[in-house]
Amino acid sequence: MSLDGIVTWAEIDLAAIAHNVRAMKAYVGPQTQIIASVKANAYGHGLLPVARTVLEAGASWLAVHRIQAGVALREGGITAPILLLGHIPSSGVKLVLRYNITPTVVDHETASALAAQATRPVPVHVKVDTGMSRYGLEPEKVLALVSHITRLPHLHVQGLFSHFATADEADLSFARAQLQQFHEVLRAVAAAGYDIEIPHIGNSAGTITLPESHLAAVRPGVLLYGMPPSEHVHPPFTLQRALTLKSRVIHVRTLPAGRPISYGRTYITPTEMKAALVSLGYGDGYPRAASNRGMVLIHGQRAPIRGRICMDQFVVDVSHISNVQVGDEVVAIGQQGNEEITAEEVAAWAGTINYEITTGLLPQVVRVYHRHGHYLEPENGLRQWHSYLRAV
Repeated sequence: MSLDGIVTWAEIDLAAIAHNVRAMKAYVGPQTQIIASVKANAYGHGLLPVARTVLEAGASWLAVHRIQAGVALREGGITAPILLLGHIPSSGVKLVLRYNITPTVVDHETASALAAQATRPVPVHVKVDTGMSRYGLEPEKVLALVSHITRLPHLHVQGLFSHFATADEADLSFARAQLQQFHEVLRAVAAAGYDIEIPHIGNSAGTITLPESHLAAVRPGVLLYGMPPSEHVHPPFTLQRALTLKSRVIHVRTLPAGRPISYGRTYITPTEMKAALVSLGYGDGYPRAASNRGMVLIHGQRAPIRGRICMDQFVVDVSHISNVQVGDEVVAIGQQGNEEITAEEVAAWAGTINYEITTGLLPQVVRVYHRHGHYLEPENGLRQWHSYLRAV
């Protein structure tokens, strides 16, 4: 595998993602479909490679938040059903229909706009707000919208869904109340004579903590990538982490005692320090909030970040690590030797969640894909990797 000219990259283990999908499929059983969430560039892992992998491993659907991602999937050769979770602006109706993307509808106006331009049968999903207070329809308004949609030409309500707000917490009482309210809506719709083929509410956390949420489908996201939704969620199967973030040492020097490091002089060397400069920064998506708190792995040992993280680089203390040289591999997320730094650990340093750490990795961080240790070597240098990035 050639990484000529590349000093910062993310290695994505597609076999790990496939393992996680198969493990979830076995857990939820054959009667429950998996709608794999690949929004936000597949949580930073790469839209098209991940989409192909999860479908091969047993997912039935893909879910995205924005129309552009659905279009990119279709143009990348994906033929599986794609659920658009987010809003459809009036200018996006033609794209949704042209690319056969399943829309989420929460109002009469969007439904009517779709029907006015549709020339074939169009399945839609209606989102119920059971407690998130984001995109969604109040439970008492769902039946009227379902009735309206069924009277429109070409449209039919295929799915009804909601989203848990607290299924990743120790106290599941609110999540159970949400599930109960969702079932009440489903019963009311069924009593009115409407058959909903695919009701779904289980996100990653709910799929684990509330097995009763395994309806016609579940919508895992973060679990696909081998990361737990929170410290309170413990899957009954083994997850395999998919992403390793790597960089290189680009400079090594010895600093005297009393020398300030980086912007703001937030760290001053107490004694002589051997410093290594790492080619990674917030311009790559590594969190600046980890300044003076985070660590990386060099030669299988932890090296603490000293001073503020810059746009393209930061300094680490390698005084305790022998023979550090320019070009040495640096692991910011993942394993090196017997040590590991997880996305959760980086998130703790930055005061955020693991989701934000991986989704925050920017396109300039080249994604390198492999299965079972075999790297997918592009035929023409970095062209294939760059085509993946353009498809985000």
